[in-house]
Amino acid sequence: MTSAATSVQAVAPGPAPAAGAPSGAGPGRRRRLRGWPLTLLLAAVTGLSVAPFYWLVVSATRSDADIFSWPPNLLPGSHLGDNLRHLQERVGLGRVLLNSLLVSGLQTLGALVVALLAGYAFAKFRFRGRTVLFAVLLSTLVVPDQVMLVPLFKMMMSFGLLDSYQALVLPGLCVPFAIFLMRQALSSMPDELLDAARVDGAGELRVLFGIVVPVMRPVLAALAIFLFLGSWNSFVWPLIALRSTDMHTLPVALATLQGMKSNTDYGSILAGTAVSTLPMMVLFLVLQRQFISGLLAGATKG
Repeated sequence: MTSAATSVQAVAPGPAPAAGAPSGAGPGRRRRLRGWPLTLLLAAVTGLSVAPFYWLVVSATRSDADIFSWPPNLLPGSHLGDNLRHLQERVGLGRVLLNSLLVSGLQTLGALVVALLAGYAFAKFRFRGRTVLFAVLLSTLVVPDQVMLVPLFKMMMSFGLLDSYQALVLPGLCVPFAIFLMRQALSSMPDELLDAARVDGAGELRVLFGIVVPVMRPVLAALAIFLFLGSWNSFVWPLIALRSTDMHTLPVALATLQGMKSNTDYGSILAGTAVSTLPMMVLFLVLQRQFISGLLAGATKG
């Protein structure tokens, strides 16, 4: 009896599928079908975002006549070497790239050190006037950079620093937003961890660079990308502070190529613009993991 019942149960058909339901249309498949519109939307947005950059790279390899041809040719051309050679002859591509890398690197490194020290002081030390000083620092965030151009120019002129690397680097060492970000990030670090290191005999510098810096590495990486990007793309202040062409940064040098329409070498300008994106791409690829971790650092805080 038992074996017979087991056999009957084994061959008994399961519950019949609902009327009109296609074969294999389970919950997983329905979820995948509902996700297709979102996938198509994201693909379209990604294509729109990548299209200008692709057109920039393609145009950098073409001559001026090919750039303005209609219908446009979306395939790379063969004039990239000519455009880069013209760019080197007219503005000195290697020199201006070196100037931009030197200024942006020094400014980013200096701004990170200042932001780390100031943020550490505001977050972990108690001193008179701390709240007022921090409020004054935050109030500078609402002041447009253009308002500071004339006072900054007079200051650099009185110091005799115009047309020098110092004139480009020094004004960018104190970035209120960077100090604010570091202060907020360091405020979430437990004081007990720092006190334990002090009890073990560690000085403040050892606590800062031995404990704080490793913990804050993702935040520092994210901040480094933003600072480098701002310094690399800076145009107005270098244009005002520099006099000699040997000191020009890449944005200023590319601007000198723009004249009347008949005299503008668009191929060289686009080639220089494409080259200017390479350092940022390399920096982001190197720091992308820390960058994403830094942006999400506060997302899991209760």
